[in-house]
Formats: sequence, structure tokens, C-alpha cells
Amino acid sequence: MSTATKSNHIGRKISRIRELKDMKQEALAQALGTNQQAVSIMENSETIEEDKLIEVAKALGVSVEAIKNFSEEAVLNIIGNTYHMDNSSAVHYGCTFNPLDKLIEAHEQQIKLYERLVLAEKELVKAEKEKVEYLEKLFKVK
Repeated sequence: MSTATKSNHIGRKISRIRELKDMKQEALAQALGTNQQAVSIMENSETIEEDKLIEVAKALGVSVEAIKNFSEEAVLNIIGNTYHMDNSSAVHYGCTFNPLDKLIEAHEQQIKLYERLVLAEKELVKAEKEKVEYLEKLFKVK
């Protein structure tokens, strides 16, 4: 398909951008101060007035140029170039740490906290025993 024959259906581009942003027609309608049916009609329109396009771009958080130049192929290329598959077909997310190391670290912190809790409890029990002994001595004196 040559560039000259590609569709420049602005409504469809708005719809795809809205979907990629995980936004429902109702949410876009509310942002535009209209209803869902009006958004549906707009998304089925091949052309849209410039003023309305500016409002839609603002509601979607993109530029007017981003809507006009939106390309499904470009999005797929970005996704394809961002996520790579290795030989085992697992997705690499560029994790900068070893999750097992983090799990072990969290477990060690939990052990330290438990030890501090036990120590604090022993000190509290000791303080309570001393208080009871002191009170017993006071009662014996009287």
C-alpha cells in the first residue's frame, strides 16, 4: 500500500489513541463536555474541524500533530523495538536487579525486625517484673 492511498481518517486515529490510553468514549465525552454518542459520531467521521481537533487533543493529552500523524505501524514498530524476545520466547523488561536477591533481603529484614520485637518484649517483661517487685516491697513496708 503506497503512502498516497493510505487513509487519513482522523476519527479512527482519535479512536485508536483513546483506546491506547485505555480511555472509554464516556470519559472522552465528559472531558469534552459532550455525550458518548457525539464521541462515537466524531470517531466515525473522516474529517474533524480544527477547533474540535484541538479540544480532543487536549482531552487526550496529545498534540494535534500527534493525532494527524498517528500511525498504527509506527506504534507497532515502537512496541516491537521496545520489547525483545530471547531464545526461550520470554519477554525482557530490563529488570536492573535480581528479584531473588530482593526477596532474600526482605526476608533478612523481617528476621531483624522479629529479633528486635522479641528483645523489646523481653525488656518490657523485665521492667514489669521490677515494677511488681518494687510494689511488693512497698506493701510489705506498710
